[in-house]
Amino acid sequence: MLTKEIRQWLLRVPLVLLALGLLAGTALPLLAAAEEPAAERPAANGSAVYVIPIKQTIESGLLSFLERAFQEAEEAEAEHIILVLNTYGGRVDSADQIGQLIRGSTIPTVAFVESNAISAGAFIALNADQIVMQPSSSIGDAAVVDGTGELIDNPKVTSLWNSKMKTAAEFNGRDPNIAMKMVDPNMTLTIEELDMTIGPGNILTLTSEEALAVGYAEHIAGSVQETLEWLGLQERTVIEVDLTFAESLATWLTSPLIRTLLLIVGIAGVAIELVVPGFGAPGIIGIAGFGLYFFAHYIAGFAGLESVVLFVVGIALLVIELFIPSFGILGFLGIGSLVAGVITAAYDSTNAFYSLLIAFGVATVLVIIFAVIFKKRGVWNRFILRDSLTKEEGYIPATSREDLLDMEGVTLTPLRPSGTVQIGDERIDVVTSGQFIAHNKPIKVIKVEGTRVIVKEIV
Repeated sequence: MLTKEIRQWLLRVPLVLLALGLLAGTALPLLAAAEEPAAERPAANGSAVYVIPIKQTIESGLLSFLERAFQEAEEAEAEHIILVLNTYGGRVDSADQIGQLIRGSTIPTVAFVESNAISAGAFIALNADQIVMQPSSSIGDAAVVDGTGELIDNPKVTSLWNSKMKTAAEFNGRDPNIAMKMVDPNMTLTIEELDMTIGPGNILTLTSEEALAVGYAEHIAGSVQETLEWLGLQERTVIEVDLTFAESLATWLTSPLIRTLLLIVGIAGVAIELVVPGFGAPGIIGIAGFGLYFFAHYIAGFAGLESVVLFVVGIALLVIELFIPSFGILGFLGIGSLVAGVITAAYDSTNAFYSLLIAFGVATVLVIIFAVIFKKRGVWNRFILRDSLTKEEGYIPATSREDLLDMEGVTLTPLRPSGTVQIGDERIDVVTSGQFIAHNKPIKVIKVEGTRVIVKEIV
């Protein structure tokens, strides 16, 4: 018969599954709402100019926003797109896709460098049809660096990014050597227009005046309005496209650090709820962590509903494994499904896998700490009887006969090896160590184990 603790634990599992079901069920209307088109723009007085800001780190979530903005501009048959750039760069793979988006657009695009177009930002600017820079703004410094800002000493990586910068410059008739010097510190470049030579160990960055002199900017303007006047579009309707709240949230949640933290919260919360049931809060927090992870990746355009389904199936299989031992088959399938759900939801499957490994390691430590602190509530205690029937708990144990040790008597019956003996005035049930002792033979008690009295024949 199931104990009260086991019944409580079994009741906790459906709550976790119910929470997972609610995650999948409520996600549908939320995701559908997130896909609804933006509110209609005010009617344009003639052709419109779309102003799109890029004032953040270049990362995967930005691409989804720019795709929406460019689509809106194309559907409105906009006359021009102005990208307002102020960024110190970011992921080169994201920048590459953004560059392809700009080059593939049928709408003329102007990059207005508000302050900085550094690294991946410089690459994005080079893909625009024209570049306009604010006074004292900068463009360049596009060397490939790691997360700490150190140059990546990998010829293959540098060569690939070098070729992309060169192609972007050539796309609009700009000197490709200047773009290459923005990437390669080992290159020597002489710029006759500036009467300067940049030798090895230096990365090229141009001021607005220098960029104008070498053809890396077509104009210098103090604002978007001045840029419109230079383009002769000051009479056009200006439509500014901003990140929605969901897109801003998704951009933050899909950053590497926050993404890993969400996975840690999700794994640790669900695991603690299963291993140390009865709290409720860890399970809810864990499901919320996973929910935010999938919601953010869906809004960013990386995840589909199949990723959520894979995750829910994985958790369900792991729970089933707890009650229906399958020699690990269900457990392995569950882990595989869970990992597949997390990885397929991400923009970069390799980085997602590493984030998952880090999250699993940290979550394991948290679960162990939590289990040690609440060891008396652990799942292992639900299947082991740890209560002892002691006198302190009100139970009356059988009387031990240690007082008979070393006493002598006589057998009343043959001992084969158990039987009855007379010791003093008492008839005692005893056993031998395996020997046969006949009736009416002298014996001695050699050992007492609780109520078990062991004797041997006196020779």
